[in-house]
Amino acid sequence: QVLRKSLQRGVALSTVSFLVYEAQKLFSGFAEVHASFKVEEVIEQADYLYGSGETEKLYRLLVQHKNSDDAELLWRLARASRDLAQLSSTSAEEKRRLAYEAFEYAKKALEKNESNFAAHKWYAICLSDVGDFEGIKTKIGNAIVIKEHFQRAVELNPKDATTIHLIGIWCYSFAEMPWYQRKIAATLFATPPTSTFQEALHYFHMAEEADPNFYSKNLLFLGKTYLKLNNKKMALLWLSKAKDYPAHTEEDKQV
Repeated sequence: QVLRKSLQRGVALSTVSFLVYEAQKLFSGFAEVHASFKVEEVIEQADYLYGSGETEKLYRLLVQHKNSDDAELLWRLARASRDLAQLSSTSAEEKRRLAYEAFEYAKKALEKNESNFAAHKWYAICLSDVGDFEGIKTKIGNAIVIKEHFQRAVELNPKDATTIHLIGIWCYSFAEMPWYQRKIAATLFATPPTSTFQEALHYFHMAEEADPNFYSKNLLFLGKTYLKLNNKKMALLWLSKAKDYPAHTEEDKQV
């Protein structure tokens, strides 16, 4: 009788343990699904706010998830932090703080998912921004790393016109680099990074082919590059397009 009762008790305990284990698995599954839905929900809200130009609201939404491990959330937070820094109403001190904050979010996004094209793109953009606060040597020193990440982003997503445009900006910047910066570059690298206006033009046209009329600044730089190449007829064509571009953002107005 004692043995039988012990066995019955053991079976009952085993059954309870099994049910508890299964329940935990079930709840864990529900939690994962719920978390997944929550991330998708936040991303959907974030993309709507970004499309509406609600920079401050977007930052407030995403900064609540700064401890997330989701690369899609993190690169969007990096972008939102940077966009907030770019506003004319943001103080110089805040611009600096937000630039470094954006870089940390982009870095984390890249660590979480190396195959995410946007993580590479925003890491490169934010690394460039940080260089603005650390002097010309750091800025030039980071240049090759920045271009590598842009190129990796294009490899992962060849249709992303903005990244192609940014490679064009990189080329344009090095093509018009003043002599004293070239001298600094020569001390930092055995073979310093260089480019030409023809190479910049290639990327600006490539970006326009990927997504026609996608960005006022691409139109502006097509015009500026043609001016550098002494082709005033083509410069006028693209500068006119830039002038007539509907101004949705503060940057469009500046362009």
